[in-house]
Amino acid sequence: MNPPPVFFTPTPWSLVPHAASPWRPAFTLSVALTPDRCAGLRLDYALTGDLANLRLPAPMPPGPADGLWRHTCFEAFVGGQDGGAYREFNFSPSGQWADYRFAARRTPDAAPDPSVLIPEVLWRSNPGHLRLCARLPASVLQPAGTWRVGLSAVLEHQDGRLSYWALAHPGIHPDFHDPAGWRPLPAAPDISSP
Repeated sequence: MNPPPVFFTPTPWSLVPHAASPWRPAFTLSVALTPDRCAGLRLDYALTGDLANLRLPAPMPPGPADGLWRHTCFEAFVGGQDGGAYREFNFSPSGQWADYRFAARRTPDAAPDPSVLIPEVLWRSNPGHLRLCARLPASVLQPAGTWRVGLSAVLEHQDGRLSYWALAHPGIHPDFHDPAGWRPLPAAPDISSP
């Protein structure tokens, strides 16, 4: 008799606004992560609150774009346990995304990238709730089981003020590149063995 399948249920991680943000909205923001050794990493952002106070980017054709962090944007930083190289991913409710590679903290990686990122990004909103799901292919990530992640978001108020959200804010200024605010991500369970 075959054992029943085991499903990995991700636990949402809560993001908090930086104390220095000029706008402290009454939102809750969480991210559930589902690592998969073959498929990569799925990120499920859930934002709850009065979305009428939030400025959302206009819908655009899906594709890469720079400067998404200047407006409402969801972000993930993924690196290895060694604290060296990492990648930054930005996902906009506009449908656009960005992928940046760093050799070290805030030092762009100049080496050619053999992998091409084409993430799957889906989002929807209804009164009081916005959800954005993104899947990063395994080809753009370091081997599973070695990831440290920094999860963050920028929320833009209707008047242009920004608030900065992350798992933790170790500095007096918002800095999503600071690995002190990142957390280890447990490896996906091996569901192929009984």
